[in-house]
Amino acid sequence: METGETSQAETKSNKVTKICILGGGFGGLYTALYLHSCWGFKNKKCEVTLIDQHNHIVFTPLLYEVITGELEPWEIFPRFDKLIKNKKLQFCQDTVQDIDFKAHQVKLLEQGNLAYDYLVISVGVTNGKLPTGAEKNVLTFRTQADTQILEQKLQSLENSNKELIRVAIIGGGPSGVELAGKISDRLGRRGEIRLIERGKEILKSFTSATRKNAQLALDKRNVLISLETSVNAIEADQITLWQSNESAIIPTDFVLWTAGTQVREWVKNLDCSHNSRGQLICEPTLQLVDYPEVFVLGDVADILYPNEKKLPAVAQVAYQQASQAAKNLWRILNNKRPRPFHYLHLGEMITLGKNAAAVTSFGISLHGGLAALVRLGVYVQRLPTLSHGFQVLSNRIKIWFAKRIKIGK
Repeated sequence: METGETSQAETKSNKVTKICILGGGFGGLYTALYLHSCWGFKNKKCEVTLIDQHNHIVFTPLLYEVITGELEPWEIFPRFDKLIKNKKLQFCQDTVQDIDFKAHQVKLLEQGNLAYDYLVISVGVTNGKLPTGAEKNVLTFRTQADTQILEQKLQSLENSNKELIRVAIIGGGPSGVELAGKISDRLGRRGEIRLIERGKEILKSFTSATRKNAQLALDKRNVLISLETSVNAIEADQITLWQSNESAIIPTDFVLWTAGTQVREWVKNLDCSHNSRGQLICEPTLQLVDYPEVFVLGDVADILYPNEKKLPAVAQVAYQQASQAAKNLWRILNNKRPRPFHYLHLGEMITLGKNAAAVTSFGISLHGGLAALVRLGVYVQRLPTLSHGFQVLSNRIKIWFAKRIKIGK
């Protein structure tokens, strides 16, 4: 072999493969962790960088427990630097602005362009479009900042002289139902909670058993449910509803918006194939149809399955996709063909108030305190790392024993 050929071979063998993961939620963070756990990964010349605008993950299924103090913020907002400590992973806190697929570069707000060989897009979606002018009069519930703002609002109202605290929640999906139950339990008799849904039923994508249990739990808590109702206007102290061809003005102390989601604007503007909702079109292997070196996970992905089936917009989809994306990346790095993603629906779980939940899985339906215990156990097991999960479990056991001792005294 000539000198030039030897030099090129050495350069190729020393090349570091750059894997960039956008989004630190169930799809992104778990892809990084699964990839790191692949056998032989530590010996691979790979540089894996996780990028998120926040320094922590939001473990969304347990977000509602913060309202009632059933869980502490550190338990569901663990920092990325803690989760990837002593792992062959890097974290970059920055905001994604654009992607140049042809140049293999991600444009970041503060740190400029970041080159990649393989890219994983799992940035999630944002809140649905609000009525014009309503932005300043509503609260949302997706981030740690949202929970802090809601906590401040609740504390302020609880410390006031108001006999009745009126809360309107827009959207009868899982987030709206879970918020209604938790806030109702927190405020007790002082709370008047109204759940507003545009459709004919709450939890329309859930099983009839879960819908029935949710309805019973909300009725028990005197939550007012307004179905087939739209919101015309939201003001600082009232909302205007349209129901049965009539307009009604309802006084409120604050409004929570949980209805609908939308794809981020920069994702919609990417130079690749989209569907009508702005989602990125990808193959069953989770690879972008236009660029096979790019994987797309979670709510921003529209997978081209032969039977045109659509996956539910739930956390367990992204959780399972993360495992498949990591396996496919690993297969490509080892010169093997990637495999299609097959979703296995494991059931549904929803919290319905303090120490109350509904769980339906493989034909078994539970509700009440037992369901709450099962739900918490499942989600603690799914926390990002064994170390963090063990810390949360230890803290829960410690608090439980402290309460038993206090009751005994």
